[in-house]
Amino acid sequence: MKTTNLVTLSSFVSVEDLSVQEVEALIARAQYFKNDGARPHLTEPVYVTNMFFENSSRTHTSFEVAERKLGLTVIPFDPSHSSTKKGETLYDTSLTMQAVGIDLEVIRHPENEYYEELIHPKENEHLNIGVINAGDGSGQHPSQCLLDMMTIYEQFGQFKDLKVAIVGDITNSRVAKSNMELLNKLGAQVYFSGPSYWYDSKYDQYGQFKELDELVDKMDVMMLLRVQHERHAGDPNEAQFDAKQYHEEFGINQQRYDQMKDDTIIMHPGPINRGVELASELVEAPKCRFVCQMENGVFMRMAMIEAVVRGRKLGGLS
Repeated sequence: MKTTNLVTLSSFVSVEDLSVQEVEALIARAQYFKNDGARPHLTEPVYVTNMFFENSSRTHTSFEVAERKLGLTVIPFDPSHSSTKKGETLYDTSLTMQAVGIDLEVIRHPENEYYEELIHPKENEHLNIGVINAGDGSGQHPSQCLLDMMTIYEQFGQFKDLKVAIVGDITNSRVAKSNMELLNKLGAQVYFSGPSYWYDSKYDQYGQFKELDELVDKMDVMMLLRVQHERHAGDPNEAQFDAKQYHEEFGINQQRYDQMKDDTIIMHPGPINRGVELASELVEAPKCRFVCQMENGVFMRMAMIEAVVRGRKLGGLS
Protein backbone atom coordinates (compact mmCIF):
# COMPACT_ATOMS: atom_id res chain seq x y z
CA MET A 1 0.00 0.00 0.00
CA LYS A 2 1.64 3.21 -1.19
CA THR A 3 -0.03 6.40 -0.06
CA THR A 4 1.16 9.59 1.59
CA ASN A 5 -2.12 11.49 1.36
CA LEU A 6 -3.86 12.53 4.56
CA VAL A 7 -7.63 12.24 4.73
CA THR A 8 -9.54 15.37 5.73
CA LEU A 9 -13.20 15.25 6.81
CA SER A 10 -15.48 17.69 8.63
CA SER A 11 -17.14 14.78 10.47
CA PHE A 12 -16.70 10.98 10.38
CA VAL A 13 -20.03 9.17 10.63
CA SER A 14 -20.00 6.35 8.05
CA VAL A 15 -17.78 4.33 5.73
CA GLU A 16 -20.30 4.54 2.90
CA ASP A 17 -18.80 7.59 1.24
CA LEU A 18 -15.13 6.71 1.71
CA SER A 19 -13.20 6.03 -1.49
CA VAL A 20 -10.79 3.10 -1.76
CA GLN A 21 -7.95 5.63 -1.74
CA GLU A 22 -9.21 7.18 1.50
CA VAL A 23 -9.47 3.77 3.16
CA GLU A 24 -5.92 2.96 2.08
CA ALA A 25 -4.70 6.31 3.38
CA LEU A 26 -6.38 5.77 6.77
CA ILE A 27 -4.85 2.30 7.10
CA ALA A 28 -1.43 3.65 6.15
CA ARG A 29 -1.75 6.47 8.67
CA ALA A 30 -2.87 4.09 11.43
CA GLN A 31 0.09 1.82 10.69
CA TYR A 32 2.36 4.87 10.80
CA PHE A 33 1.10 5.68 14.30
CA LYS A 34 1.42 2.02 15.32
CA ASN A 35 5.05 2.04 14.22
CA ASP A 36 5.79 5.05 16.45
CA GLY A 37 5.57 7.64 13.71
CA ALA A 38 5.61 11.28 14.78
CA ARG A 39 2.26 12.59 15.95
CA PRO A 40 0.88 15.87 14.61
CA HIS A 41 1.88 18.84 16.73
CA LEU A 42 -1.05 20.89 18.00
CA THR A 43 -0.23 24.57 18.39
CA GLU A 44 -3.73 25.31 19.72
CA PRO A 45 -5.87 23.24 22.12
CA VAL A 46 -8.53 20.93 20.68
CA TYR A 47 -11.36 19.96 23.03
CA VAL A 48 -13.19 16.65 22.62
CA THR A 49 -15.92 14.91 24.59
CA ASN A 50 -17.00 11.26 24.40
CA MET A 51 -20.78 10.97 24.62
CA PHE A 52 -21.67 7.29 25.00
CA PHE A 53 -25.40 6.68 25.40
CA GLU A 54 -24.83 2.92 25.16
CA ASN A 55 -22.41 0.86 27.24
CA SER A 56 -18.92 0.36 25.87
CA SER A 57 -15.52 -0.83 27.05
CA ARG A 58 -13.31 -1.16 23.96
CA THR A 59 -14.62 1.69 21.81
CA HIS A 60 -14.94 4.26 24.59
CA THR A 61 -11.54 3.56 26.14
CA SER A 62 -9.86 3.22 22.76
CA PHE A 63 -11.14 6.60 21.58
CA GLU A 64 -9.97 8.28 24.78
CA VAL A 65 -6.50 6.75 24.55
CA ALA A 66 -6.33 7.83 20.88
CA GLU A 67 -7.38 11.37 21.79
CA ARG A 68 -4.78 11.65 24.53
CA LYS A 69 -2.03 10.23 22.31
CA LEU A 70 -2.83 12.98 19.79
CA GLY A 71 -2.67 15.64 22.50
CA LEU A 72 -6.37 16.54 22.56
CA THR A 73 -7.98 17.79 25.76
CA VAL A 74 -10.66 15.31 26.83
CA ILE A 75 -13.70 16.75 28.62
CA PRO A 76 -15.71 14.12 30.57
CA PHE A 77 -19.36 13.54 29.70
CA ASP A 78 -21.65 11.19 31.62
CA PRO A 79 -25.09 10.74 30.01
CA SER A 80 -26.58 9.54 33.30
CA HIS A 81 -25.80 12.93 34.86
CA SER A 82 -26.50 15.09 31.82
CA SER A 83 -29.53 17.16 30.90
CA THR A 84 -30.60 14.43 28.48
CA LYS A 85 -32.08 12.85 31.61
CA LYS A 86 -34.30 15.94 31.85
CA GLY A 87 -35.48 15.54 28.28
CA GLU A 88 -32.89 17.66 26.47
CA THR A 89 -32.47 16.65 22.84
CA LEU A 90 -29.16 15.45 21.44
CA TYR A 91 -29.14 18.52 19.20
CA ASP A 92 -29.47 20.88 22.17
CA THR A 93 -26.83 18.97 24.12
CA SER A 94 -24.50 19.36 21.14
CA LEU A 95 -25.38 23.05 20.89
CA THR A 96 -24.35 23.36 24.54
CA MET A 97 -21.07 21.56 23.90
CA GLN A 98 -20.30 23.92 21.05
CA ALA A 99 -21.17 26.98 23.12
CA VAL A 100 -18.78 26.03 25.94
CA GLY A 101 -15.92 25.42 23.50
CA ILE A 102 -16.00 21.72 22.56
CA ASP A 103 -14.58 21.14 19.08
CA LEU A 104 -15.38 17.45 18.57
CA GLU A 105 -17.97 14.99 19.85
CA VAL A 106 -17.46 11.23 19.72
CA ILE A 107 -20.97 9.79 20.04
CA ARG A 108 -22.46 6.34 20.49
CA HIS A 109 -26.24 6.36 20.38
CA PRO A 110 -29.02 3.73 20.16
CA GLU A 111 -30.82 5.61 17.37
CA ASN A 112 -29.85 4.85 13.78
CA GLU A 113 -28.45 7.90 11.95
CA TYR A 114 -28.74 10.09 15.04
CA TYR A 115 -25.98 12.21 13.50
CA GLU A 116 -28.05 13.51 10.57
CA GLU A 117 -29.52 16.42 12.52
CA LEU A 118 -26.06 17.27 13.90
CA ILE A 119 -24.11 17.40 10.64
CA HIS A 120 -26.97 18.72 8.48
CA PRO A 121 -28.62 21.47 10.57
CA LYS A 122 -31.76 23.08 9.24
CA GLU A 123 -32.00 26.65 8.03
CA ASN A 124 -31.52 29.13 10.89
CA GLU A 125 -29.77 26.47 13.02
CA HIS A 126 -26.19 27.25 13.97
CA LEU A 127 -24.69 23.95 15.10
CA ASN A 128 -21.25 23.39 13.58
CA ILE A 129 -19.39 20.85 15.67
CA GLY A 130 -17.29 17.89 14.55
CA VAL A 131 -19.00 14.52 15.00
CA ILE A 132 -17.33 11.11 15.02
CA ASN A 133 -19.76 8.22 15.06
CA ALA A 134 -18.80 5.55 17.60
CA GLY A 135 -21.82 3.45 16.64
CA ASP A 136 -25.46 4.25 15.84
CA GLY A 137 -28.04 1.64 16.77
CA SER A 138 -27.89 -1.15 14.21
CA GLY A 139 -26.68 1.29 11.56
CA GLN A 140 -22.94 1.95 11.21
CA HIS A 141 -19.75 1.41 13.20
CA PRO A 142 -17.06 3.11 11.09
CA SER A 143 -14.17 2.87 13.56
CA GLN A 144 -14.69 -0.87 14.15
CA CYS A 145 -14.98 -1.39 10.42
CA LEU A 146 -11.75 0.42 9.66
CA LEU A 147 -9.76 -1.26 12.42
CA ASP A 148 -11.02 -4.56 11.02
CA MET A 149 -9.77 -3.57 7.56
CA MET A 150 -6.41 -2.66 9.09
CA THR A 151 -6.21 -6.05 10.81
CA ILE A 152 -7.05 -7.91 7.59
CA TYR A 153 -4.52 -5.86 5.63
CA GLU A 154 -1.78 -6.62 8.15
CA GLN A 155 -2.40 -10.33 7.61
CA PHE A 156 -2.86 -10.46 3.83
CA GLY A 157 -1.45 -7.21 2.40
CA GLN A 158 -4.51 -6.71 0.17
CA PHE A 159 -8.27 -7.30 -0.06
CA LYS A 160 -9.04 -8.34 -3.64
CA ASP A 161 -10.66 -11.77 -3.84
CA LEU A 162 -10.15 -12.54 -0.15
CA LYS A 163 -12.94 -14.80 1.09
CA VAL A 164 -14.56 -13.29 4.19
CA ALA A 165 -17.40 -14.89 6.15
CA ILE A 166 -19.56 -12.71 8.40
CA VAL A 167 -21.21 -15.06 10.88
CA GLY A 168 -23.95 -14.57 13.46
CA ASP A 169 -26.52 -11.92 14.39
CA ILE A 170 -26.25 -10.04 11.10
CA THR A 171 -29.56 -8.17 11.10
CA ASN A 172 -28.84 -6.43 14.40
CA SER A 173 -25.14 -5.75 13.81
CA ARG A 174 -23.83 -2.32 12.81
CA VAL A 175 -20.40 -3.95 12.45
CA ALA A 176 -21.77 -6.35 9.84
CA LYS A 177 -23.38 -3.56 7.83
CA SER A 178 -20.26 -1.38 7.75
CA ASN A 179 -17.98 -4.31 6.96
CA MET A 180 -20.07 -5.88 4.21
CA GLU A 181 -20.26 -2.53 2.40
CA LEU A 182 -16.57 -1.73 2.65
CA LEU A 183 -15.33 -5.25 1.93
CA ASN A 184 -17.32 -5.22 -1.31
CA LYS A 185 -15.84 -1.87 -2.27
CA LEU A 186 -12.34 -3.20 -1.59
CA GLY A 187 -12.85 -6.26 -3.79
CA ALA A 188 -13.28 -9.04 -1.23
CA GLN A 189 -15.74 -11.93 -1.66
CA VAL A 190 -18.26 -11.82 1.18
CA TYR A 191 -20.22 -14.75 2.58
CA PHE A 192 -22.79 -14.83 5.36
CA SER A 193 -23.74 -17.52 7.83
CA GLY A 194 -25.60 -17.92 11.10
CA PRO A 195 -29.26 -18.23 12.09
CA SER A 196 -31.46 -17.61 9.06
CA TYR A 197 -33.90 -15.68 11.25
CA TRP A 198 -31.17 -13.07 11.87
CA TYR A 199 -30.46 -12.62 8.18
CA ASP A 200 -32.28 -10.47 5.63
CA SER A 201 -32.28 -11.14 1.91
CA LYS A 202 -31.46 -7.45 1.30
CA TYR A 203 -27.87 -8.38 2.16
CA ASP A 204 -27.72 -10.70 -0.87
CA GLN A 205 -26.39 -7.72 -2.84
CA TYR A 206 -23.19 -7.97 -0.78
CA GLY A 207 -22.63 -11.73 -0.62
CA GLN A 208 -23.96 -15.27 -0.40
CA PHE A 209 -25.59 -16.95 2.60
CA LYS A 210 -24.32 -20.47 3.29
CA GLU A 211 -24.21 -23.03 6.07
CA LEU A 212 -21.23 -22.48 8.36
CA ASP A 213 -19.65 -25.88 7.73
CA GLU A 214 -19.64 -25.18 3.99
CA LEU A 215 -17.38 -22.19 4.63
CA VAL A 216 -15.00 -23.09 7.43
CA ASP A 217 -12.22 -24.70 5.34
CA LYS A 218 -12.46 -22.20 2.47
CA MET A 219 -12.41 -18.76 4.13
CA ASP A 220 -9.49 -16.41 4.64
CA VAL A 221 -11.33 -14.49 7.36
CA MET A 222 -13.98 -15.73 9.78
CA MET A 223 -15.64 -12.61 11.16
CA LEU A 224 -17.82 -13.56 14.12
CA LEU A 225 -20.57 -11.33 15.50
CA ARG A 226 -21.85 -11.04 19.04
CA VAL A 227 -25.40 -12.21 19.65
CA GLN A 228 -27.05 -8.88 20.50
CA HIS A 229 -29.68 -9.84 23.03
CA GLU A 230 -30.33 -6.18 23.90
CA ARG A 231 -31.71 -5.59 20.37
CA HIS A 232 -34.03 -8.60 20.37
CA ALA A 233 -37.02 -7.07 22.14
CA GLY A 234 -40.15 -8.64 20.67
CA ASP A 235 -38.15 -11.25 18.74
CA PRO A 236 -39.71 -14.70 19.38
CA ASN A 237 -36.35 -16.34 18.67
CA GLU A 238 -34.87 -14.63 21.73
CA ALA A 239 -37.16 -16.53 24.11
CA GLN A 240 -36.00 -19.82 22.58
CA PHE A 241 -32.31 -18.93 22.50
CA ASP A 242 -29.99 -21.62 23.85
CA ALA A 243 -26.30 -20.71 24.14
CA LYS A 244 -25.04 -24.30 23.90
CA GLN A 245 -27.14 -25.04 20.82
CA TYR A 246 -26.04 -21.78 19.16
CA HIS A 247 -22.39 -22.71 19.74
CA GLU A 248 -22.89 -26.16 18.25
CA GLU A 249 -24.60 -24.82 15.13
CA PHE A 250 -23.02 -21.42 14.52
CA GLY A 251 -19.96 -21.06 16.77
CA ILE A 252 -16.28 -21.75 16.20
CA ASN A 253 -15.21 -24.72 18.28
CA GLN A 254 -11.95 -26.64 18.25
CA GLN A 255 -13.09 -28.94 15.46
CA ARG A 256 -13.99 -26.07 13.14
CA TYR A 257 -10.82 -24.22 14.15
CA ASP A 258 -8.72 -27.19 13.09
CA GLN A 259 -10.49 -27.34 9.71
CA MET A 260 -9.49 -23.77 8.85
CA LYS A 261 -6.59 -23.02 6.56
CA ASP A 262 -3.30 -22.32 8.33
CA ASP A 263 -3.41 -18.60 7.49
CA THR A 264 -7.12 -18.08 8.15
CA ILE A 265 -7.83 -15.50 10.84
CA ILE A 266 -10.75 -15.27 13.25
CA MET A 267 -12.10 -11.84 14.12
CA HIS A 268 -14.69 -10.60 16.63
CA PRO A 269 -15.66 -6.99 17.48
CA GLY A 270 -16.24 -7.82 21.15
CA PRO A 271 -17.47 -8.32 23.68
CA ILE A 272 -17.20 -12.05 23.06
CA ASN A 273 -19.82 -14.34 24.50
CA ARG A 274 -17.35 -17.10 25.36
CA GLY A 275 -18.66 -20.52 24.51
CA VAL A 276 -21.31 -19.02 22.21
CA GLU A 277 -19.73 -17.37 19.16
CA LEU A 278 -16.26 -18.67 20.00
CA ALA A 279 -14.97 -21.37 22.32
CA SER A 280 -13.30 -19.79 25.34
CA GLU A 281 -10.00 -21.59 24.77
CA LEU A 282 -9.76 -20.11 21.25
CA VAL A 283 -10.04 -16.43 22.20
CA GLU A 284 -6.24 -16.12 22.38
CA ALA A 285 -5.40 -18.92 19.94
CA PRO A 286 -2.85 -18.26 17.15
CA LYS A 287 -5.48 -17.77 14.43
CA CYS A 288 -7.61 -15.40 16.51
CA ARG A 289 -7.02 -11.66 16.07
CA PHE A 290 -9.32 -10.41 18.84
CA VAL A 291 -6.51 -8.83 20.88
CA CYS A 292 -4.83 -7.46 17.75
CA GLN A 293 -8.10 -5.81 16.72
CA MET A 294 -8.31 -4.01 20.07
CA GLU A 295 -4.70 -2.84 19.74
CA ASN A 296 -5.27 -1.63 16.18
CA GLY A 297 -8.37 0.23 17.32
CA VAL A 298 -6.31 2.87 19.10
CA PHE A 299 -4.21 3.64 16.04
CA MET A 300 -7.08 3.62 13.56
CA ARG A 301 -9.07 5.94 15.81
CA MET A 302 -6.04 8.23 15.96
CA ALA A 303 -6.10 8.36 12.15
CA MET A 304 -9.84 9.07 12.12
CA ILE A 305 -9.64 11.81 14.74
CA GLU A 306 -6.71 13.41 12.95
CA ALA A 307 -8.72 13.41 9.70
CA VAL A 308 -11.47 15.45 11.36
CA VAL A 309 -9.02 17.74 13.20
CA ARG A 310 -7.35 18.52 9.87
CA GLY A 311 -10.63 18.77 8.01
CA ARG A 312 -11.95 21.34 10.48
CA LYS A 313 -8.57 23.13 10.64
CA LEU A 314 -8.28 22.69 14.40
CA GLY A 315 -5.18 22.70 16.54
CA GLY A 316 -3.16 24.72 14.08
CA LEU A 317 -3.18 21.80 11.60
CA SER A 318 -4.08 22.20 7.95
